[in-house]
Amino acid sequence: MTGRTPRSGEPGGASSRRARKRPSSAALPDLGQYGRLAEYDRKRHFGVTPEPAAKMGTREPGRPLEFVVQKHRAGHLHYDFRLEHRGLMLSWAIPKGPSPDPVVKRLAMEVEPHPLDYNQFEGVIPEGEYGGGTVMIWDKGVWAPATKNGLGDEGEADRQLAKGDLKFVLLGEKLAGSWVLVRTRRERQWLLIKHRDQYASEDDLTITRPLSAVSGRTMAEIARAAGASPRQLEQAAQADPPARHVSADTARRKAPPRGGR
Repeated sequence: MTGRTPRSGEPGGASSRRARKRPSSAALPDLGQYGRLAEYDRKRHFGVTPEPAAKMGTREPGRPLEFVVQKHRAGHLHYDFRLEHRGLMLSWAIPKGPSPDPVVKRLAMEVEPHPLDYNQFEGVIPEGEYGGGTVMIWDKGVWAPATKNGLGDEGEADRQLAKGDLKFVLLGEKLAGSWVLVRTRRERQWLLIKHRDQYASEDDLTITRPLSAVSGRTMAEIARAAGASPRQLEQAAQADPPARHVSADTARRKAPPRGGR
């Protein structure tokens, strides 16, 4: 990747530079109050973007940890994989999206943590803002770190994250079963891999299950409803798979449940 010009929406890209731009006459604000969300706050102008503000969340005792996967057409199409941990969402950008095939290892680039409220965000980030483009809640559910003896707690997640080998289980509408995130030798670079279990499949869910997990909409429909620019609307439509896959997923969502997943 040496020498590649960053794309718009990527760290260092055009929209990223615009999002970081501050008036020269104003002193940079003190972001210490935002803690681990300081980088998230620095990149965004909340008077412009509809994204949620940088606020740490709280978790009621006994409530399962949440996960979300957001399909995001910014400067390029990718999937943001987020795991709730200690009041925020740990986040990785997966260019090709999660794969339920254990043979497939997906590159997952660690990015700044996001607030818990981001789990509810589906819409359009305006052009000129960091990550400008259409965002879909592609999947959502609950997760837990995994151990040899069963499920672990957030302390177990801390230990595994420090080792760069996070084993976990997902229970979502599209993704489920046992997974692992393995850190490579490069900083912030991980691999997302599905373990072999009853939920493993060679199916490309990014194609066969393209609709929003919360609204049942396509990327184009989300962009249109949120008043996206013509360019963003075109990009969102290009991010949708062929119509036959959209129709099949629509029919599946309308079909009565038959028990199980």
